[in-house]
Amino acid sequence: MKPQVVITDFINPPLDIEQRILGDLADVVALNAFSEEDILDKVENAEAIMLYHFISISRRTIERLKNCKLIVRCGVGFDNVDRLAAREKGIAVANVPDYGSEEVADSAIGMYLSLARGIHYANHRLQRKQGPWIYEQVRPLHRIRGRVFGVIGVGRIGTAAALRAKALGMRVLFYDPYVPDGRDKALGIERCETLEELLAVSDAVSVHCPRTEETQHIMNAQTIGLMKESAFLINTARGGCVDANAVVEALAANKIRGAALDVLEVEPPLDDDPVMQAWRNPEHPAHDRLIINPHSAFYSEEGLDDMRIKGSENCRRVLEGKPPRNVVN
Repeated sequence: MKPQVVITDFINPPLDIEQRILGDLADVVALNAFSEEDILDKVENAEAIMLYHFISISRRTIERLKNCKLIVRCGVGFDNVDRLAAREKGIAVANVPDYGSEEVADSAIGMYLSLARGIHYANHRLQRKQGPWIYEQVRPLHRIRGRVFGVIGVGRIGTAAALRAKALGMRVLFYDPYVPDGRDKALGIERCETLEELLAVSDAVSVHCPRTEETQHIMNAQTIGLMKESAFLINTARGGCVDANAVVEALAANKIRGAALDVLEVEPPLDDDPVMQAWRNPEHPAHDRLIINPHSAFYSEEGLDDMRIKGSENCRRVLEGKPPRNVVN
C-alpha cells in the first residue's frame, strides 16, 4: 500500500501536477476543506500534508497524526499551522517562500499606482455619475518620480517591491530590524531605524512582513495616525498585519488618502464586517478610496504551478528519505 499525501484545501482535482511528481510513490488525495473540522478523520494516516490558506491546522489535528513527516504550507506565510505543536510531534513544517514573489510585488505596485494616479477613484465615481467628467475630481495628484515609497519588511517580496518602486524613480525607504547591515547598500535604498521614522515621511507604505506576534496589527490606529494625510497604505502580506477597521476609520476621517488590501484577517469576510459594509456602500466616505482584493496578489498561472510543483517536490523528498527544504519550525 502506498503512503498517502493529503492536500487539505484550495486545490481540487484533477491533480495532474501532484500526480506527475508523486504518483509513483504515493496516493494523493484532495479534501477541498474550508475548515479544520472538514479534515478530521481524513488526515490521520497521511505521510505528508500540503496546506494552502483556506484553513488552519492546530494542535488538535497535529496530535492526531500518526505517520506524518512533513506539513508543507504551499505559500509564503505559515501562521495557519501550529509550528510548535508540529515540532513537539517531530513533524517538519516547511513553506514555499519563492513561488509568487514577482506577482505579489507587481500587485503591490499596481495597487499603489491605481491609488496614487487616481485611477480607482475616478473610475468608481464616474461609473456612478458622481462629480464632473474632468481631472479635477482627483486633485491633487503628484508625479510618481521623487515620491517616497516605504517598505515594511525587505524579504523576497519586499525587496522585489522596493526594486520596482526604485525603477519608477521613487525614493525607497525600508524598516526591517532583522536584515543585516548592508542590505540598503546592496539594493540602493535607505534604512529607517524605527517604524515611526518610515511612516512620517513615506508617501506610500507597503506591508511585506510575515504575521507574527510582533507584527500583528503593526499598522493600527496609532501607527496609521503617524502617516501623512496624503499617503497611501498597501497590504499584500497577511491580513493580521493591518487592522482593517482602523484603515476604514482613517480613510473616513481623511487621515490617509487611500488604501489597498489584498488580505484580510477573516477570509472570506463576513457580510456584516464593518470593512465590507464600508467598501460596498457608495455613500461611505471610505468607499471610493479603498481597494479590496480576495487574497489574489500571489496569483498567476505560472505562480500557481510553482506553488504546487515546489510543494509536491518537497513531499517527494521526504518520501524518499531526504531532508525537506525551507523548514520553518
